[in-house]
Amino acid sequence: MLKLRTILFAEDNPKDVELTLEALSDHNLANNVIVVRDGVETMDYLRSEGNYKQRKPGNPAVLLLDIKMPRMDGLEVLKAIRSDARLKTLPVVILTSSREEQDLIKSYELGVNAYVVKPVDFKEFIEAVRQLGVFWAVINEVPLENKS
Repeated sequence: MLKLRTILFAEDNPKDVELTLEALSDHNLANNVIVVRDGVETMDYLRSEGNYKQRKPGNPAVLLLDIKMPRMDGLEVLKAIRSDARLKTLPVVILTSSREEQDLIKSYELGVNAYVVKPVDFKEFIEAVRQLGVFWAVINEVPLENKS
């Protein structure tokens, strides 16, 4: 039986969280989605620290990561992930409204797997999230140590 792996979603905008969760749910992606609101909470989850000390071990299927977040931004999170031996192979997808070329370049320099600009159109946004969820949480294969 196929075990559905967790999607970690780092986003501080409640409206974007709601739309993304709705898009995943509407397309019958039954993966558990954990929402974290800033970069510090993201790293706590990934390292099983703070409020996440008791979580089951293993990395999520994918981290959907916003760039503009409080306390620790997405690029700092990405840098921390890629420098941590236990996390460096975790698939990370930047999901952002930033069209700034320097954000795109820096993300790839730091080892992002994909950079997706959130479409302004609601239907396009829903479809983009559906495609991300299907590919990264269902189709994509990861090394054994990443599976939770």
